[in-house]
Amino acid sequence: MNPSIVDSSPFLYVRVVEEQQKVVKMDSKICSIPQEMMLGTGEQLFDHIAQCLGEFLESQDLKGQTLPLGFTFSFPCEQKEIDKVSHSKHTTNAQQAHDKHTTSTRQAHDKHTTNTQQAHNKHTTSTRQTHNKHTTSTQQAHNNFEKMISGMYLGEIVRLLLVKMAEDKLLFKGETSEALLTPGQFETKYISEIEEPDSGLENAQKILTALGLNWDPVDACVVRLVCDTISSRSACLCAAALATISNRIRVNRGLDHLKTTVGVDGTVYRKHPNFSEELQAAVRLLAPECDITFLVSEDGSGKGAAMVTAVAQRIALQSMGCYVEKYLEPFRLSLEKLKEVSVRLKKDLIRGLGKHSHHRAAVKMLPTFVRATPDGTEKGDYLALDLGGTNFRVLYVRVVEEQQKVVKMDSKICSIPQEMMLGTGEQLFDHIAQCLGEFLESQDLKGQTLPLGFTFSFPCEQKEIDKSILIRWTKGFSCSGVEGQDVVKLLKEAIHRRGDYDIGSVAMVNDTVGTMMSCGYRDQSCEIGMIIGTGTNACYMEEIKNVKRVEGEDGRMCINTEWGGFGDDGSLKDILTEFDEVVDQTSINPGVHTFEKMISGMYLGEIVRLLLVKMAEDKLLFKGETSEALLTPGQFETKYISEIEEPDSGLENAQKILTALGLNWDPVDACVVRLVCDTISSRSARLCAAALATISNRIRVNRGLDHLKTTVGVDGTVYRKHPNFSEELQAAVRLLAPKCDITFLVSEDGSGKGAAMVTAVAQRIALQSRLLEDSDGEDEEDEDEDEEDK
Repeated sequence: MNPSIVDSSPFLYVRVVEEQQKVVKMDSKICSIPQEMMLGTGEQLFDHIAQCLGEFLESQDLKGQTLPLGFTFSFPCEQKEIDKVSHSKHTTNAQQAHDKHTTSTRQAHDKHTTNTQQAHNKHTTSTRQTHNKHTTSTQQAHNNFEKMISGMYLGEIVRLLLVKMAEDKLLFKGETSEALLTPGQFETKYISEIEEPDSGLENAQKILTALGLNWDPVDACVVRLVCDTISSRSACLCAAALATISNRIRVNRGLDHLKTTVGVDGTVYRKHPNFSEELQAAVRLLAPECDITFLVSEDGSGKGAAMVTAVAQRIALQSMGCYVEKYLEPFRLSLEKLKEVSVRLKKDLIRGLGKHSHHRAAVKMLPTFVRATPDGTEKGDYLALDLGGTNFRVLYVRVVEEQQKVVKMDSKICSIPQEMMLGTGEQLFDHIAQCLGEFLESQDLKGQTLPLGFTFSFPCEQKEIDKSILIRWTKGFSCSGVEGQDVVKLLKEAIHRRGDYDIGSVAMVNDTVGTMMSCGYRDQSCEIGMIIGTGTNACYMEEIKNVKRVEGEDGRMCINTEWGGFGDDGSLKDILTEFDEVVDQTSINPGVHTFEKMISGMYLGEIVRLLLVKMAEDKLLFKGETSEALLTPGQFETKYISEIEEPDSGLENAQKILTALGLNWDPVDACVVRLVCDTISSRSARLCAAALATISNRIRVNRGLDHLKTTVGVDGTVYRKHPNFSEELQAAVRLLAPKCDITFLVSEDGSGKGAAMVTAVAQRIALQSRLLEDSDGEDEEDEDEDEEDK
């Protein structure tokens, strides 16, 4: 629920957190209303209130925010709407409180039950004494019930009774006093004090003395009896009214038995020693079919006004629900639909692995020639290049076997200008070679020839560990002369053109492979790598016998699935929305990477933006108005989704973002925008889960296991930064792959360490192969010598 500002005097700032089901913050300021202002003009009064509210907002650093307001106005009013009230008549006391709705709503939030409300008003006598020197009320025809039971009048009823009994010579030896004859001098609080179980008679004697009365012990007992009688009538009358309401609720709802809670406040109920017990006992007799719990309000007028505002917003949001749901329903994918998606992806995985079918497969299933994950024996010094976006990194990595960890890693980030992303391939690779040379010089490595791991995060067909053909550019790149070419060869040629340094063997690495290998060095059960960031992709260790494009039957090989292309053949057409289609049509690669465009960070913000524009045009948001920023593609950034879905500050963030976008919003708009963001990010997480579950289930079946225990190395800003994404993804995977126990391990610089680890593993395997060949050669020589001896 929303933060709310409540009450006019005092002012309060209240924060309510749904997850904790409680008010977690409440700051306040009390402002006085001068006597002359109470009797002046309405304009003066409300100008004063507005000024105090402004000062309070400034003190709370809230002046830039537009928060909903709950306004407790404790005077008789005819309410036309939740935000429209006509003041019907004046009361004699500006502090008389009729806080029925706010206290009830506050307690409803605390108890989660249907509340009836019973509020007793605060008593104040100062204004009454000043303006009413006679016993006859100035409002003889109004509030008769209140005058029989409320704190403003109980003391006066007792005073009149005592005067009458004294005049009839039943008390005080027939004498009164000036104080007893003065209206308002016998305060209602005296009744509570006189009825105290232990000290009541002593209190009565002190009060009678203070009133200048000539009393004896019997008089004190009679006064106590009078007080008890008047307060008892008040409690019983109150019980009759409350029983009437409770019985009505029960009958209205057709219940044999009603269980409800009454939120209650007021000094009479709180302070009188017997009032609450007597009221509750009478209610049980008068409403025997109602089980009523009484809950004393904690600052009902303050928190309650906030809850009225919050509930009003919730109801307004619910009333919009059926209209909003029309737009969001296509994004809500059931578990059954996710299972269908998983079945379709499973078929595509098999098609992508086929020797003859992979050419027409939407999911490319590219062999990486990475034949093993780290085993902890890797060691050495390595270079790494990480190219996957508008920046690329150069790294120097040292791995020590004894400590099984990367002990040194230095890096440099180099930017790629926009014109170079769209220029020639030669320009791009010359720029990379130049940055690599500058880095080597800064690390004093220029004389060495080190192996290099090259993370190239674009769809490639890998022929060998050091030969990789770019299939197509993504992520805004469109350099000429690179698609269809070996990117390792292009890099080496650029380095040779410089001629001032050289590199050793090159291991080509996709960012998903780098993530898997980086995590695999920490957890050797890691056999899946997954990226959910600007783009999305996954890799996993497949049985070589299933990789028909590669010779061999034994062992495993890491497969770069390129699952971002899932659906490019139309297999996801039934779950694509009109907004997904617009995103695709306006992208730089229409018809390509369908799955990625539904779930990755490059596109999520744009999907939300298109939805908000449509809802505004249909007059469901922002009073039917948009803004230049909202109408501009790319202006609603994906990071906004994460900020808006923050548990504590999400709505506040939404309001700031909508303001920055130049939109005319109200609190319900902010709630709807949050719901839209949640729906889009939730679809992303669940689709990702369906794809990951497909891979996990495949590994389990490949290995003939009843149960698979594995680790997924994961990276990407969407997974890392979104407050709920990882939890929702993991929860959905558990449902879709119930026989797989999956641990998620966030990569620490997967593209850097991972590239180094791929190179290190490749060298380890090459060394093992040479040793095995040498051993086989020695065995053959021994056999020849044996044959000669024979």
